[in-house]
Amino acid sequence: MPANSIPRRMDSSGSGSETNGNDGALSSSPGASSLRERTDSESSDKQTRFILPSADGSPPKVLTMDEVVDVVKNIQNMTLVHEIALNPEFKLKPYEPPEDSLERRIRDVMHKAFWDVLREQLSQDPPCFNHAIQLLADIKECFPQIIPANNKRLLDHINEVLDVTVIQQQAEQGVLDFNSYANFVIGIMAKSCAPIRDEEIRKLQEIDDVVDTFRGILETMTVMKLDMANCLLEFARNDLVANSVEYEKEKFKEYLEYYKFGFPATENWLKRSQSQSQDSNGVVSTPDQVIFNAYMDLLDWNEADEFPEILSIDKDRILKLSSRALRLCAAACTIAISSSIPIISQRTENRVALAQEIEVLLQSVANNSDLENTMENVSLHVQTVIKSRLQEENSPPLDAVIENTLKSQILQIGKKDSPVRSLMWKRLQTYFRLVLRSKSGMPPPPPGYVDFKGELETLATAFKRLLTYNYSVFGEYYVKVLTDSEHKNDEKPTDNSTTATVDKDQAGESPKTSPTDDTIAANGPDTNTST
Repeated sequence: MPANSIPRRMDSSGSGSETNGNDGALSSSPGASSLRERTDSESSDKQTRFILPSADGSPPKVLTMDEVVDVVKNIQNMTLVHEIALNPEFKLKPYEPPEDSLERRIRDVMHKAFWDVLREQLSQDPPCFNHAIQLLADIKECFPQIIPANNKRLLDHINEVLDVTVIQQQAEQGVLDFNSYANFVIGIMAKSCAPIRDEEIRKLQEIDDVVDTFRGILETMTVMKLDMANCLLEFARNDLVANSVEYEKEKFKEYLEYYKFGFPATENWLKRSQSQSQDSNGVVSTPDQVIFNAYMDLLDWNEADEFPEILSIDKDRILKLSSRALRLCAAACTIAISSSIPIISQRTENRVALAQEIEVLLQSVANNSDLENTMENVSLHVQTVIKSRLQEENSPPLDAVIENTLKSQILQIGKKDSPVRSLMWKRLQTYFRLVLRSKSGMPPPPPGYVDFKGELETLATAFKRLLTYNYSVFGEYYVKVLTDSEHKNDEKPTDNSTTATVDKDQAGESPKTSPTDDTIAANGPDTNTST
């Protein structure tokens, strides 16, 4: 199937197909050609040059509009490939304008007008088929987008039946049977659609009104285009993922050719980690170790710091992982504290059930503020569960002092300086470090996280996939930033201070291999560095 046969924007309501149809009508109209010619000839974009200043003292770069567009397109393409590589569930989704937006209102008005005109023309005596013929022509153009190009025989048959010249002659002779064309189109769609669309095709066959039938045809064709695009994407996924790292690295290098200002937030993020990754003698860790520790900082990002620009493409993903880590830690803390009560610690079924209920209560927590506000409800729920379980076993209720202590400790989980939370967070970080350095398999859950093994492993796997991919693409740039920073520090005069030096053979070098999961595991940073 030709690449240009996939629609550039898809609409789930069927109006996307209608819009495409109208676009086709406009592009074939007599005025459209002259409009394009006038636009091309009068536009100054092709001649305009843009000067991109340089921040490193080199001469400024002169770009044409086409080159600017190419830079933007490269970033957009890189974003798409990046998403496909990191998200196994990625699929193209139908486009729908926001509710109450101007675009939505204009679209709805135009589409309603189109169908109203079609209905009015078909109701005339004799019927007017101008809109109907154009509609059939648009439908004919849609078929190559939902039928593989290698099915040439079927496509030729469609072109033969939906020959606009023949249809026009039938209309002029008053023998055009619009319903028969609808049945033909539905029949072809039934043979070509995915099984999931069989029910929609069946409903089309039950519609009596011809205008409603064609409207339904366009709506169904729109989702069939989406099905075909996702099918092609699935077939190409393995190749895309296999080549995505090199593709992104190449596009990033191309971007750096135009953009010489650097990435200050990224550099500050790495340098903060570099300054924190020193041993007691002031010896700085290797670049890989520094990068590793910088990655770990992402799990508990300080909102006062600007987020690294290079990671902006994954910012939402990282913040969601961070929120999941926060919820997981809070849930583990709650179970650890609740396990001081024998009815919880000595009854596995009670502990497991409580752990699942706490996970549900914490689902809406996205940050520390949310957590602090939610812990009151968590505390009340824990007390209710304990009271209920004690009653079931005819055991005496909790002593008031123990109950108050339990409540106080659970509420403290909402504060970052909680001793229990600090301990459980360190255990979580240690587990993540082990996962990142592991070549295969998952390490056992740390103490306190056994009841959350599923979420723990899923979260750690997602975090590892993200960081491994990011390191593979940008690791060379990160190492360059760190080695350049060390060179600058070496050049500064020191007075009775120990200055970390960089091995001359490694200074300024980039990693010689393309990092993978095994690279981080085998050559990654030492987790015994201070953070």
